[in-house]
Amino acid sequence: MYLLRRTAFLFLILVTVPYLASAAESSSSLAQAQTPDAPSTAQSPAQSPVQSPAESPSAIATQQGLSVQARLRARREQRRLAAIHDVYTHLYEAYIGIGFNRTVAGNGAKGGIGGLQKVNLYAWNVGFTRYYSERWGVTLDGRGYYGTQFLGPNPTNIVKPAISEYSALIGPHYRFILHPRYSVSGRVLVGAVFNNYFADANGFTAPQLGLYPDSVAGVISVSAPVEYNLTPSLGLRCAPEYYLSTFDTSLQNGLGFTGAMVFRWGKQ
Repeated sequence: MYLLRRTAFLFLILVTVPYLASAAESSSSLAQAQTPDAPSTAQSPAQSPVQSPAESPSAIATQQGLSVQARLRARREQRRLAAIHDVYTHLYEAYIGIGFNRTVAGNGAKGGIGGLQKVNLYAWNVGFTRYYSERWGVTLDGRGYYGTQFLGPNPTNIVKPAISEYSALIGPHYRFILHPRYSVSGRVLVGAVFNNYFADANGFTAPQLGLYPDSVAGVISVSAPVEYNLTPSLGLRCAPEYYLSTFDTSLQNGLGFTGAMVFRWGKQ
């Protein structure tokens, strides 16, 4: 009886051990097969937020809008530069117009009361400019001024003689601001001026009338021309001006302006 029990126990062990070994092996294989899936599962959420912004319709629309605006700005700038080039690359420029200058024509008569009042002189003005770039040019200018000088009490019976001046000047012209429709420049001219104050003096002399004697004197003009372009070859100009003359070894500080129609032609 005892031998039979031992035989049955050994038989049970022999049958159970292979089964347990097979079950343990199957569990190990299943664990190994499931282990690589964890990273892939973890990676999928990480990849989705990276891809979504790049493929977002709003982001694509924003980028396209910025690129369109940049192209429009570039085209506007190209058109502006082309218009500036079309206006300011003319080789020659001529102008004809009018002018005004408020100055003094003498020191006053001997025996008179006080000095002379300032006189308003009105002018014709013509000129020619040769440009060497869009900004730099050299101007030759000619003008004639006319007016009547009030003399006040004096030993003669002449009270308001007609007077005139004629000048020729040359100097540089520089455009500081360039725009398709307008420009702002600076101009400095130097030259000579001839006065004709005694054509209406009836033979009286400079000391008797208190006017500067007829002579040739130096003159300087400093102005700031502002031009409005009607077309690339036609413009209107107004130039506030300081006009300094040197009659009778003294200085006459005149203030005024010139206005002109400007004609352009030729290409640099």
